[in-house]
Amino acid sequence: MKRLAVVAISAVLLAGCAENGPKQNAGALLGAVAGGLLGGSVTHGSGQAVAVGAGAFLGAVAGSEIGRSLDQTDRLYMARSQQSAFETARSGQTITWVNPDTGHGGAITPKPAYQQGNGEYCREYTQQITVGGRTETGYGTACRQPDGSWKIIS
Repeated sequence: MKRLAVVAISAVLLAGCAENGPKQNAGALLGAVAGGLLGGSVTHGSGQAVAVGAGAFLGAVAGSEIGRSLDQTDRLYMARSQQSAFETARSGQTITWVNPDTGHGGAITPKPAYQQGNGEYCREYTQQITVGGRTETGYGTACRQPDGSWKIIS
């Protein structure tokens, strides 16, 4: 829990420092969270805080660049593939998307669904986004909402 708080604070601070557009800030925020969680998961002990901070920073930089490059249509293709993957894809099945106008694309691979204590169904996933020949990978969790849609929670 402490690690998540450090990641969240780092992400907000890094995103707030940038004078960018909303796509770039959202990408920086998501990248910082993913990078911080990844950094914290590969180390233990006294070096963990440094790894979380470094992961958050590097994730924010990479996420910012990807976010800056994705336009509204790219995000629509991505959102549709996410919803399809979370709702209907088998565990390990990769759902891909590509915007033919920009050439940007990605893939999402969900893991098995599980039910939380509150009855909510969730799925962890891996996602890749490719912009300009550069691919970034992220990890997260999405949970099914009462209206049937899936919301990314981390």
